[in-house]
Amino acid sequence: MDVKTADIQNAFIKAPCTEKVYTTLGPEFGEEAGKTALIVRAVYGLKSSAAAFRNHLAECMRHMGYVSCLADPDLWMKPAVRERDGFQFYEYVLLYVDDVMAIGDNPTVVLEKIDKYFGLKPGSLADPTMYLGAKVRPMTMNNGQQCWGMSASQYVQEAVKNVAQAAKELDGFSLPKQAINPFPTGYEAESDVSPELAPELASFYQSQIGVLRWIVELGRVDIITEVSNLASQLALPRQGHLEAVLHIYSYLRDKHNARLALDPTYPKIERDDFMGCDWKQSYGDVEEAIPPNMPPPRGKEVDLRMYVDSDHAGEKKTRRSQTGFFIFLNSALIQWLSKRQPTIETSVFDAEFVALKNGMECLRGLRYKLRMMGVPISGPSYIYGDNMSVIKNTQTPQSTLKKKR
Repeated sequence: MDVKTADIQNAFIKAPCTEKVYTTLGPEFGEEAGKTALIVRAVYGLKSSAAAFRNHLAECMRHMGYVSCLADPDLWMKPAVRERDGFQFYEYVLLYVDDVMAIGDNPTVVLEKIDKYFGLKPGSLADPTMYLGAKVRPMTMNNGQQCWGMSASQYVQEAVKNVAQAAKELDGFSLPKQAINPFPTGYEAESDVSPELAPELASFYQSQIGVLRWIVELGRVDIITEVSNLASQLALPRQGHLEAVLHIYSYLRDKHNARLALDPTYPKIERDDFMGCDWKQSYGDVEEAIPPNMPPPRGKEVDLRMYVDSDHAGEKKTRRSQTGFFIFLNSALIQWLSKRQPTIETSVFDAEFVALKNGMECLRGLRYKLRMMGVPISGPSYIYGDNMSVIKNTQTPQSTLKKKR
């Protein structure tokens, strides 16, 4: 399927005003100055303008035959059939205020229809190039597979440039000349006892953590754990924490050109490694909860995999563990997390089990959303971990080890 994007021109004023609002005309209206005027369009500045435009655009999508996805109201979908081979799928239109993305066999036709109702900015109908600060473009994998790639290189370079300029004005701080790893070797943020930062430096530290967290969201998962650790020190940042932030920026400066490939290739899954057991005696005759109002699945099936891990008592001060997991749709990494666990676990098994529980909750939500988008799921989600105690005791009904539910 093809992907196209476009921008709606003069978005808000295309929608009718949803409330009665009047104003007194100013001197810029010439002879009409001083008169009372009734506002009939959702002009910028009115509190209800954004909602009015969104509702007006939604009516247009319904008129075009699209239905709003119940799992994401700004995702619109419509059944379609590819003419050349009869392949059944869903056309999608994603709306973000006045930004429109169409996905389908011929998305240009869809955007041209929207252009008739709202008017698109001249020259805006094109292939997608940016996504919330990240560059996106088609790429070819080593196996010859065509896919989309997402790179935060431009955003990272701009962030490094800004922080390097700001560091020159910070007394005693600068970017390291070279950083092989995101963190200095052996550094532990929670054990740092360097002097506390002054209020101005603390504010700068907090703002840079926000920038780094967004870089992680744009696909730089190689710094996710380090950023998570430093983000837990926002309430009382110290000089060592700021130096660690600058160290991450130095690492990014030298390795800014990373790209996340959204590879649709089906992974090779050794299904014999996953034990099938009868759980009826434990849970009765139960099945996975399938949304009763989900649309009929269309298109190719997808596989879901999750890699999950935890470091037991990784934080030395509080003895809390860190949860980390990656979720793949086919061979594309689509969701990631590194977060400090809220509880203190007394064993590696407990910490790994909590991490598995958190990952399972995200997987269940993802499976629901995919089904509500009409995406067929091939079967169960495949979960990989390195703690055999957790793996064996969660897939065998005979296990008598106490489990957290």
